[in-house]
Amino acid sequence: MSRATILVAGGTGDLGTRLVRALVARGAPVRALVRRDALASDLARVTGLGATLVRADWHDMASVVSACQGASCVVSALNGLREVILGRQGVLLDAAVEAQVPRFIPSDYAADFTKTTPGENRNFDLRREFMVRANRAKIEVTSVLNGAFMDMLGAEIPIIRPRLRRVLYWGENPDQLLDFTTKDDLAAYVAAVALDTNTPRFLRIAGDTVSAATIADVMSELTRKRFRTLRVGSLHSLGSLIELIRTVAPQSGVTFPPWQGMQYLRDMYSGRGKLEPLDNARYPELSWTPVKDVLRQRAKAG
Repeated sequence: MSRATILVAGGTGDLGTRLVRALVARGAPVRALVRRDALASDLARVTGLGATLVRADWHDMASVVSACQGASCVVSALNGLREVILGRQGVLLDAAVEAQVPRFIPSDYAADFTKTTPGENRNFDLRREFMVRANRAKIEVTSVLNGAFMDMLGAEIPIIRPRLRRVLYWGENPDQLLDFTTKDDLAAYVAAVALDTNTPRFLRIAGDTVSAATIADVMSELTRKRFRTLRVGSLHSLGSLIELIRTVAPQSGVTFPPWQGMQYLRDMYSGRGKLEPLDNARYPELSWTPVKDVLRQRAKAG
């Protein structure tokens, strides 16, 4: 197995912890870049996985450069708004360049924001802006796009309405394909990418590609109760609702306010965020979790 050292920024977070675990499983020495005020419980969890902690201050470039020294790839799992995606991640990118790290994987884990309409999805706009900066940097950059997190389907992505026995959709087509990937499957793929020395600018994956109609069929099978699709409205009406909610309850400092999730749904149901072609087969040793398995587990949990 490769012994290339990988630096993970945001390694104490949900996705970051999964990335650390996946990299260690591949035999890679892992450094987890953590803030100097990180909680002891978070640090213990990451070291328990086998990572080495390295502390840095985002306002001290020299400390971030030092953390990057000797790494073969820097992987970002940072999550937030402008201060994080452009600010801290920008510092991380510059530090990686200064430390002469060969490769960088930004925190772009999402639907295909390269094909969406600028100005219609705040979080996508931030990633699009960072993309321009990353493209100019003197470092090899690879973004992994994975659609929506399958783990959130039926919870933070509330399109499944069990009491109504309906699966919601917007637009004209209940068969519009939607991309979902579990966090663990994404982490396993990113770990493989981090250890791969010859990767393209973008890699697109989907653990499963389904539609509202497909999800309704799966729910019918799992619950033995007939689920159907329900058209909530047009994409235009969804856009109007987004603007109304954003005006009434802007929550501009919140990473995922309700209207942000609705922006994401609009890009999925419009087909603009659809991932194609898919690069799932690049690492044949990896397996993919289908939507049915995740919904089965959720159904068992009630």
